Amino acid sequence: VIRAKIISEKVVPASDDPLDTHKMIRYEIKQIKMFKGFEKLKDVQYVYTPFDSSLCGVKLEANNKKQYLLTGQILSDGKVLIHLCNYIEPWDDLSLSQKKSLNQRYQMGCGCKITTCYMVPCAITAPNECLWTDWLIERKLYGHQAKHYACIKRSDGTCSWYRGGPPPEKEFIDISEP
Repeated sequence: VIRAKIISEKVVPASDDPLDTHKMIRYEIKQIKMFKGFEKLKDVQYVYTPFDSSLCGVKLEANNKKQYLLTGQILSDGKVLIHLCNYIEPWDDLSLSQKKSLNQRYQMGCGCKITTCYMVPCAITAPNECLWTDWLIERKLYGHQAKHYACIKRSDGTCSWYRGGPPPEKEFIDISEP
């Protein structure tokens, strides 16, 4: 999980195998901050994505001042792979709560499990779960709850949603301090 600026892009072979005709886009990045993954990789210079959107390739803007929050996987060869199933957002599109949570709050939820609620009835099955209802309420995965709340572990071992930043326009979750 890193904040980065895209410096350039280049189409490269997906592997060293001459029979493999798949292509990848190699984005050269300027890493601004790493939030997660530093135990495996200190500095990320390139991220790779499939060339075709049909293979879940991601198109990013290079050579401008736009910064991104990038999440992906570190492959066994040390390459960082990003694709459409990862959370990738322009940094300026993140809410204040998301930016603060990346630095402080999300790490407090590492012992928690987020369970997505797609249809009712749904419920948590363990005290360390938070129920994610954005899809149920707004029909999108990254809605109000994702933008303004963090699932964190409380001192008694239970997990619950915590709201940071300015108060939302509508309240729909019972929130208490961690």
